[in-house]
Amino acid sequence: MGHWFHQNVVEPGKLPALLALFSFVVCFLLTRTVTRLIRAGKGPFRNVAPGGMHIHHVVPGVVLTVVGGFGAVGTGTHGAAASVFAVIFGVGAGLVLDEFALILHLDDVYWTEQGRQSVEVVVMAAALAGLALGGFAPLGVDSLTADQQQDRATAIVTIVVNCLFAVVTFAKGKPRLGLIGVLVPFVALIGAVRLARPGSPWAKRLYRGRPRARARATLRAYHHDARWTGPRKTFQNWLGGTPDAPAPPGLPR
Repeated sequence: MGHWFHQNVVEPGKLPALLALFSFVVCFLLTRTVTRLIRAGKGPFRNVAPGGMHIHHVVPGVVLTVVGGFGAVGTGTHGAAASVFAVIFGVGAGLVLDEFALILHLDDVYWTEQGRQSVEVVVMAAALAGLALGGFAPLGVDSLTADQQQDRATAIVTIVVNCLFAVVTFAKGKPRLGLIGVLVPFVALIGAVRLARPGSPWAKRLYRGRPRARARATLRAYHHDARWTGPRKTFQNWLGGTPDAPAPPGLPR
């Protein structure tokens, strides 16, 4: 096991990436545990509010991400310093993405339905980092054979086609599939050839004069959401906590 780890992780310079991913996941889980305890009024933890101003943990997260990122760039992929900065970066990224929804909405939506977006982004970021760590390179260049790598024309065509599939998938309102498709060659083809989601840029522009396509896209999105929204919310509640019930109309949150 030690030989395999050294040969496949340490020697290729993947140890900092592995440490960054590990610290990112652990930091997110610990942060969610602490915030849930604070929310429930249990344990010694309290919100940091010097002078009455609530300091969100995204603030130290930004500082750690900047320090860890610049440090990692300056130290390369080998050595103790690279590993230390990778851990700092992972912790900072965990703190920042845990409050991604707050940054997106510029509002304290941590325990609301909009706050679920933070959990989605964290899960997606961890999955993409895991794919990259496992050997998937952006646009799939490393998946080419030795003969294909020598043929630059083939490599360029592969990259361009894969990029087009990913762009079309994003335009059709399927960001998760598009992100995975950037790393795993031709996965985005699935999203590119299927109907766009209602309200996506693709549907608004190209389904405008096609009522049958709009109807099929709406029906397909309805069945997809009916099948997956419940399990997704259950998983998000288990991982990040159940959001607060929405406030009645006309009352502040």
